[in-house]
Amino acid sequence: MIIIKTNEEIEMMRKSALLVSKTLSVVAAELKPGITTLSLDNMIGEYIHDHHAVPSFLNYNGYPYNSCLSVNDVVVHGFPNKTELREGDIISVDIGVILNGWHGDHAYTFAIGDPDKDVMQLIKATKESLYKGIEKAIVNNRVGDISFAIQEHTEKKYGYGVVRELVGHGIGRSLHEDPQVPNYGKRGSGAKLKEGVVLAIEPMINLGKKEVYTESDGWTVRTKDGKPSVHFEHDVCIKKSKPDILSDYSPIEAAEKANVNLFSNYGIPVVSL
Repeated sequence: MIIIKTNEEIEMMRKSALLVSKTLSVVAAELKPGITTLSLDNMIGEYIHDHHAVPSFLNYNGYPYNSCLSVNDVVVHGFPNKTELREGDIISVDIGVILNGWHGDHAYTFAIGDPDKDVMQLIKATKESLYKGIEKAIVNNRVGDISFAIQEHTEKKYGYGVVRELVGHGIGRSLHEDPQVPNYGKRGSGAKLKEGVVLAIEPMINLGKKEVYTESDGWTVRTKDGKPSVHFEHDVCIKKSKPDILSDYSPIEAAEKANVNLFSNYGIPVVSL
């Protein structure tokens, strides 16, 4: 069942989404070669608790960490660990919070140092595709319009692999609600978009082929060909004239730009739709 939120509920969700954005900006300021993803996860948990919220992911269906930290060929659900990040790594930081009973959930991919040009192009194109999808998140469009826009920009334009097994989703009092939002599909297909529906739109795009596999831990998803994958995500409310992005990349991008250990010249500017 697709749940429509009231204006008051949407504003509560905005607060949750913005706390995720602030948490991601704190991570952006700390990223550097030599830091471990486990230390980042501990910092994320502390920051969320300090702001009177709880991590959405911790113990969700048994997931054992505060965040999903996915490095290089890990698509999503990467377990934080004691391995140090290195120059040239990319890392998707995916965070969820529950604040006053409402979930916020989004992700951002960072580049440590100066990765290969083809990886930087993948990051740029995936971030662009997120906004291409968001443009279609208006009343009377369909889920497939969002899906097609993302696929067209990444798979058809660049030849990247669009992951099929993992999708975006509705969000609200539950972390995952209907409808599912694939990153591939046909225009005019899927559920019709109604005002007040909130979606977590999240392209997951591989440099190589689309095929992925899940490790024995039951969570960590990797590309089958071992090539890098990139993940961006926003929380978006469906409106009549233009989508309402509840999350905010601007503090993340500012922290990314200020951190000399991160490469951000590929960046797509903040988009006001």
